Amino acid sequence: MEQANFLLVGVGGQGILTAGDILAQLGLQAGYEVKKSEVHGMSQRGGAVNSHVRFGRVVYSPLIGRGGADYLLAFEMLEALRWVHFLHPRSVVLVNDERLPPLAVTSGGARYPEPEEVRRELAGRAGRVLFIEGARLSRELGNPRVANAVLLGALSTFLPFAPSLWEEVIRARVPARHFELNRQAFYLGRAQVESQGEQMPH
Repeated sequence: MEQANFLLVGVGGQGILTAGDILAQLGLQAGYEVKKSEVHGMSQRGGAVNSHVRFGRVVYSPLIGRGGADYLLAFEMLEALRWVHFLHPRSVVLVNDERLPPLAVTSGGARYPEPEEVRRELAGRAGRVLFIEGARLSRELGNPRVANAVLLGALSTFLPFAPSLWEEVIRARVPARHFELNRQAFYLGRAQVESQGEQMPH
């Protein structure tokens, strides 16, 4: 893997910035130059959050341009649609199964799209689109905040890094008392993709 661009999107409180930090540290540990940029001005109030992470032998800018996202991790379904212009025909899109309707929807001024509508729109722009049960799996583990680890586990099946390296980085980033829960969530995400036979050969 010479270079890879990752775009993580969702809303405040979903652990997007932590996931971006883990991903950036993973790239550094693997020997890449890494640049990262994030927007989280409204994150404390459930506003939109995004993080750009870029790996490469040389990386000149932290920002991904339109059509430049190799991997889109959408932590909320509607947010996936907001970023379709960053996809290209070989992009991999991982969408968390969570619906957090914005004010325009809850006030009755707009309609939240059905999952199949989201899937069709994304499939027309990307190479692979997978819906990941991050919200459900994290609830079953007893903590919905580890959905970000589920998404990272799903992503890991597409990248040439050993699970042990991911574990090392996650251990360094999350509080010790939460490591085991995050580790379990990570492997549930991996298992979901592997069970579908969708992961890329390394």
